[in-house]
Amino acid sequence: MSIAEREIVLGVSGGIAAYKAAALASTLVQRGAGVTALLTRNARKFIGAATFAALTGRPVATRSFDPGRYPLGAHIELAARADLVIVAPASADFLAKAAGGAADDLLTTLILCAECPVLVAPAMNAAMWAKAAVQRNVDRLAADGFHVIPPGSGWLSCRKEGTGRMAEPDEIAAMIEQTLAARPAGRG
Repeated sequence: MSIAEREIVLGVSGGIAAYKAAALASTLVQRGAGVTALLTRNARKFIGAATFAALTGRPVATRSFDPGRYPLGAHIELAARADLVIVAPASADFLAKAAGGAADDLLTTLILCAECPVLVAPAMNAAMWAKAAVQRNVDRLAADGFHVIPPGSGWLSCRKEGTGRMAEPDEIAAMIEQTLAARPAGRG
């Protein structure tokens, strides 16, 4: 179940749980994976790209158009080399866009290009998580072949208890290892 030498794209959408994504990046690198972090505009309001660059030892993808680094397009090049894509945290906004097939930023465009397994670890306020629209989007993504790592319950940043906490980094790393163990090494 090793993830050593496997390529993982870590998509980080906007939410306070982005700090856990930094811990996840560190865990994956320590287990030998090559990790490229991709931060959305809203993610960068919660955590800086420098954090992920330091933890992964790689440049952080933040722009759809970066011809100097990705001549074919970051969404195409990152998807082509990924053995797995994990979106953690997966905000309600990201879930809605992905379920609808939107491609209006680097992360959603990459998701549409990815031919490897895609895992999502939702994180949001308990009231948001309970909404029928969010649950429909999660169900749609699962039906489309995404692997959904359900959120846990506990203290939330809104200062309430409830379901919506992003799964812990070790739990997500275990799911990544399990998913990759079922697939031979190689891209796509």
